[in-house]
Amino acid sequence: MTLRVLDPRQAAQGEAMRMAPALPSLSGAVVGLLDNAKIGTGRLFDFVEEILRDEHGVREFIRRRKPDASRPVPPEMLAELSGADAILSAIGD
Repeated sequence: MTLRVLDPRQAAQGEAMRMAPALPSLSGAVVGLLDNAKIGTGRLFDFVEEILRDEHGVREFIRRRKPDASRPVPPEMLAELSGADAILSAIGD
C-alpha cells in the first residue's frame, strides 16, 4: 500500500502558494471564527474568543458556522469572513 501525503501549500497547478504575512499583533484585530458544524466547535470558539479578547486585545469577531462539516464553505460566507485580519477554522469533535 502506498501512502500519499499532500502539501496544502501547493496550488492545483503545482505552484507553491505564499502564506500570508504574520500579524504584528492581535491587538485591535478582527478575527474570523469558522465553525465546521460539529457539536463541540461552538464551545471551543467561546473559549478561544474569550482568551483572544481578554489576553490579546482582539477588537471584533466574525463567527460563522458551515451548513455541515462535509461541505466546503459557501462563497457568501467566505466573503463575510474576508473582512477579518485572521481566520481560525476548527473541528469540534
